[in-house]
Amino acid sequence: MKEILVVYYSRHGSLAQMAQWVARGIEESGEVAARIRSVPAVSEVCEAVEDNIPAQGAPYATQADLKECIGLAMGSPSYFGNMAAPMKHFIDRSSGLWLNGALVGKPAAVFTSSSSMHGGQESTLLSMTVPLLHHGMVIVGIPYTEVALNETAAGGTPYGASHYTGPDGKQPFTEPEKQLCRALGRRLTETALKLA
Repeated sequence: MKEILVVYYSRHGSLAQMAQWVARGIEESGEVAARIRSVPAVSEVCEAVEDNIPAQGAPYATQADLKECIGLAMGSPSYFGNMAAPMKHFIDRSSGLWLNGALVGKPAAVFTSSSSMHGGQESTLLSMTVPLLHHGMVIVGIPYTEVALNETAAGGTPYGASHYTGPDGKQPFTEPEKQLCRALGRRLTETALKLA
């Protein structure tokens, strides 16, 4: 079965939950499976290394995961309006795939969360698309034909799915936020199947 990679970095769990809803949307077609992966934290100590397998959550993504899948959904928290360093580190290591054009023509989508309502969600989503465009990927967003995009009072943008976590990181997901994650996964899958 063809697969779409859902890769994320999550410190407090919201991106891990979003990844599950995006994956659910991907798998609704019955023709594509979601390959869920995470990325390890970047250590402040240069000599420190992460174990090859995380203590909990999804396995760590590899460059082979990027190459083997027919599409990509990438999620990162918003840190000062930009993607988190661990996600940037992961994508920065993909220059070998760039040299070979391995991702050219594959669709990609992005998702994020922030602890403040105006915490740079849209700029973070845009920052994640820049390296994907350099790879020649086709960016998929959420059109306003998705009813939930017009109903949300928390997260959700045409650039990708988003979630407002609240200052303590415990704000529950709204129904429109969940629906938009699934819609993003569905749209990514539909595009991947057309392009594959």
